[in-house]
Amino acid sequence: MSPVVPRVLSIAGTDPSGGAGVHADLKSITAAGGYGMAVTTSLVAQNTRGVREVHTPPLSFLGSQLDAVFDDVEVDAVKIGMLGDAATVGVVRDYLNAHRPRWVVLDPVMVATSGNRLLDADAEDALRDFVADVDVVTPNIPELAVLCRTEPAFDVTGAVAQARGLAARTGTSVVVKAGHLTGPDAGNTLVQPDGKTYTVSAPRHDTTCTHGTGCSLSSALATRLVVSGKTEQALEWVTGWLNESIAEAHLLEVGGGHGPVDHGHRARRLARAADTTPWRHLLGPVPDGDTPETLVIAAERSAPTPGVSPAGPWTAALWEATGDIWAEIMELPLITGLRDGHLAEKAFTFYLDQDAHYLDEYARALAALAVNAPETGDRIAWAQNAVGCILGEAELHRSWLTDRERIGGPSPVTTAYTDFLRANTLGEDHVVGAAAVLPCFWLYVEIGLALAEHNHPEHPYHAWLTEYAAEEFVTETRAAVERVERALAGASPRQRVRAARAYLSACVLEREFFGQADRFGVR
Repeated sequence: MSPVVPRVLSIAGTDPSGGAGVHADLKSITAAGGYGMAVTTSLVAQNTRGVREVHTPPLSFLGSQLDAVFDDVEVDAVKIGMLGDAATVGVVRDYLNAHRPRWVVLDPVMVATSGNRLLDADAEDALRDFVADVDVVTPNIPELAVLCRTEPAFDVTGAVAQARGLAARTGTSVVVKAGHLTGPDAGNTLVQPDGKTYTVSAPRHDTTCTHGTGCSLSSALATRLVVSGKTEQALEWVTGWLNESIAEAHLLEVGGGHGPVDHGHRARRLARAADTTPWRHLLGPVPDGDTPETLVIAAERSAPTPGVSPAGPWTAALWEATGDIWAEIMELPLITGLRDGHLAEKAFTFYLDQDAHYLDEYARALAALAVNAPETGDRIAWAQNAVGCILGEAELHRSWLTDRERIGGPSPVTTAYTDFLRANTLGEDHVVGAAAVLPCFWLYVEIGLALAEHNHPEHPYHAWLTEYAAEEFVTETRAAVERVERALAGASPRQRVRAARAYLSACVLEREFFGQADRFGVR
C-alpha cells in the first residue's frame, strides 16, 4: 500500500540560487505531493549564469548523511543527481544496494547544457554501471549519447533508438527528453527494457527559463512513481506539471541568465481554483437595472469582439461584463491544450464524459424554460434546443465515448452547474432562467470560433474542433441571444438584475466546467 505522502530522498549537489540540485528537487517533490529530504554530495556555488566553485565534503560525511536519513525514516523513493566522481558513485551505489527503496530514479549529471563534460572517464564508467541498478534513468540528449558511447541524436527517433539499446542492456527504463532537440514538441518518451514506448507530448516554449529542468523532472518522477506505481502515469503527470512550470517561469524574474522553472505555479493555480471568496458580481453595490449601463458591475478586462454579436443593448452589457471570465477561460489548460493540440487524452476523455452528463441535465433545464416561456415562438425554440441536447448527448456517446473509459458519474462541478440551471429555469422568472442558460450557448460557441482559428487537418483534435464551431450551433446561439435580449427589454429592473447575476454566475460555472478536466486525478 502506498503511503499517504511519499517520502522521497534527493541525493545531489546544491544550488544556492534555488533553481537546480537539491533545492529544485525539494520543490519538485513537494509540488508532486511528496515529503522531500536531501543528502548533499557537493556544495556548488552557482546561479542562473553558471557554476563558480564546487566543494565536495568527505565521503565519510556523505555516508553519515545517508545513515541519518535511513536510520530514522522509511524512504519510499530516491532521486540521484550530481555525484561528481567515481568514488561518490560507488558510495551511493553500495548504500542503496544495501538499503533499497521501492523506487530509484537516476538523473545522470554528466554533460552540461553548454556541452561540457562534467565527469572524468572513470566516473562515466561508474555511472554507466550504476544505470543497471536503478528503475528509471532520465538523461538529456548529450548524456544519453555518453551512456551509449555514441554521438548525440539529432531527433527523437534517433534518441529513442539509443534508449532502446540502453534499456535492453541494463534492464532499466529510460526517459528520452525532447527538450534538448528542436521542433514544436518538447515532450518525453518512456522506453522500457522490452522496447515498448510511451510518449507524453508537450508544447515547446520560447523561453530561456529552463534552469534545473532535469533535476525537477527526475525528482518529481520519483515522487509520482510512489503515488501511482506506474511509470507511464507518473511520466504523464510530471510532463504536464513541468511544462506548465516552464511556460510560466518568466514571471518569476529570478536571475539574469537561464532562469529557473516555476515549481509552484500549478499549486498556486489550483489554490485559486479552490478559493471560496464570493464571485465578484455578487459583491459590492447591487446594480439598479434601469438601463443597460447600470445592469452589471463592469469587468476589469474588456471582452473580445464576439463572433455572435449582441442582439441589442441589454445583451451587449452582458457580453461586456464577461471580459474577465472570458480571459480566464482562454488561459485554462484544457483550452490551451485544445488550441495547440497537446491536450492529454485523459483530460479530453474526462471533458467528453462530463459533457455527456451535462447535456442530459441541460436538456431538462431547456425543457423547463420552454414550459414557462411567455411567447409561443420562444416555447417552440427552447423546446427544440432541448431536443437538440438530447440528440447531441446520444451522438456524443456514439461517436466519441464508445471506445473511451467513462468516469462513472457527474463530477461535483458538473452537478453544481446543472443544479444551478435546473433551479433557475424551474424556480425563477423566465428572464432569469433564459439568462442562466445563455452562457452555454454564447461562451461555448465563442470558444469554438476562437479555437477554429488554430484548427487544421493534421490537428489531433481536428474533428472535435470542427464540430465545436459548426454553423448550426452558431445560428442557434444567435437566436438564443435574441430571445434573451427581448426578455430583458420586457423585464422589470429587479428581474433584469437577477437575470444578469444568473448569467454571470453561469459564466463562472462554465469556467469551472472547462477548468475541472485538469484537476481530475491530481492526488
